[in-house]
Amino acid sequence: PLTASQAAQVPIPLSLSLRLPSLPTLRSSRAMAAEEAEAERPRTGKNKYRRAKPWDHDGIDHWKQEEWNEGDMAGGPLLEESSFATLFPKYREKYLREVWPMVTRALQKAGIGCELNLIEGSMTVKTTRKTWDPYSILKARDVIKLLARSVPAPQALKALEDNVACDIIKIGGLVRNKDRFVKRRQRLVGPDGSTLKALELLTGCYVLVQGNTVSAMGPHKGIKQVRKVVIDCMENIHPIYNIKTLMIKRELAKDPTLANQSWDRFLPRFQKRNVKRRKPQKVRDTAARTYTPFPPAQQPSKVDMQLESGEYFLSAEQKESLKQLEKTQTAARKSAAKRAAHEAELEAPRESSRRGKKRARASED
Repeated sequence: PLTASQAAQVPIPLSLSLRLPSLPTLRSSRAMAAEEAEAERPRTGKNKYRRAKPWDHDGIDHWKQEEWNEGDMAGGPLLEESSFATLFPKYREKYLREVWPMVTRALQKAGIGCELNLIEGSMTVKTTRKTWDPYSILKARDVIKLLARSVPAPQALKALEDNVACDIIKIGGLVRNKDRFVKRRQRLVGPDGSTLKALELLTGCYVLVQGNTVSAMGPHKGIKQVRKVVIDCMENIHPIYNIKTLMIKRELAKDPTLANQSWDRFLPRFQKRNVKRRKPQKVRDTAARTYTPFPPAQQPSKVDMQLESGEYFLSAEQKESLKQLEKTQTAARKSAAKRAAHEAELEAPRESSRRGKKRARASED
């Protein structure tokens, strides 16, 4: 047998040395037992192929937005240029020309270049070598979209902040009938904008209804609520129902005992009801009618009318020529009526008696 000093001098193969863990990497027996118990637990459903993630635990806030300051981009300036462009309507040209210096100064702070093309009617934003936040180009894209949808420039520039998101909801294709679309859009605004103001207070968002779109700015949760209310309104669900539900949820959120409970028992349940309108009853005037026990005379059929006029005995060619003759006569009557109406428009209007007297006096003088 080898002694301890001789055993220490025996070379260990490289493949075997890689498999032997070092002392600092050895895990405790308790952790290994927990992993074995987790492995022995039966996996069913969606957990069948799910593996343990030691880097993810309950103490991590996945919704927390980390601050990004100038100088955090360790890789240096961006290698490629990214740009976004959007068109704007003609009536926004004057306003955009006035506020464009303010927009340019705000975007230069984030290292974003911008261009206003009045010939094409477009706005363009692009990254530069001074861009220190790679996500700022997407924020700048949202800014020019909001400016094109009639959002005031001071409000649109708030989209550059990290805690402000925006959404442009298209409502033009949700309702086919134009009159019905206008009524439902006005229902979303409410009398003197009261419905829209209540929605802004409950969601903490800025909402603007313009044409076929609804622009919303604010936190992500509030924007999601605004989109639901707007789409439901276009689907003939009055906004007051959703506003009432939001008010109840706002009060329930203040109670910490209900944080882990279901709120379904507190929320109202509105059922859609199709109430049929009563048609006005027609009142018949029976004073002039006289009662007769006999049924009315039978109306002549199509064959009887043809027999009476002699058309029944005509051939197919004669019937066709008769139809063409009737069409020609009808067209001649219509053209004569249109010609007479056109000639009536060209006739000079008759002068009034006062003007005639004045002209007669002037000729005498």
